[in-house]
Amino acid sequence: MKKLSFLAKLKKEKKLKLVEPSEEIAKSYLIKSEKCIQVAKLAYEAGIYENAVSEAYYSIYNTVMTLFFKCGIKCENHSGSVLLIKELFQFQKLYSIFSEFKKDRIDNQYYMPVIDTEPIDKEKCNERIKTAQRFSIELRSYANKITTQYIKNIREQFKKI
Repeated sequence: MKKLSFLAKLKKEKKLKLVEPSEEIAKSYLIKSEKCIQVAKLAYEAGIYENAVSEAYYSIYNTVMTLFFKCGIKCENHSGSVLLIKELFQFQKLYSIFSEFKKDRIDNQYYMPVIDTEPIDKEKCNERIKTAQRFSIELRSYANKITTQYIKNIREQFKKI
């Protein structure tokens, strides 16, 4: 119930709202997602693992925005986006991944590690990049199959939040 009240609060603040569905904006977010994966791989190769993890997160986030704009949903809050994947779209597995990546991104972007320790090691970073790629492939595949009726149903469910 608390999660839904957070989404309702975002709606009231106009940080979460219905907009006109847009294939063009959805495609722009997809391109952005692909660029984030490219940057994540470059950072990984350079040994800058905390930045690679952040870019892997943003790849996931931008893929989620692709789905949202296909359905005509605009969310200006990362936590709200994570909750929508679970509460509105009912993607439990993707929610878990998205939520975990968001936490990693925050930990690696905003908190400083103890001197002489890496906030994330090479193996975990590599796995994060691969997981982000799988997440994006799965969600893109799903988004490519959604119908006009599905979008209508999602928008009706959204109004109940």
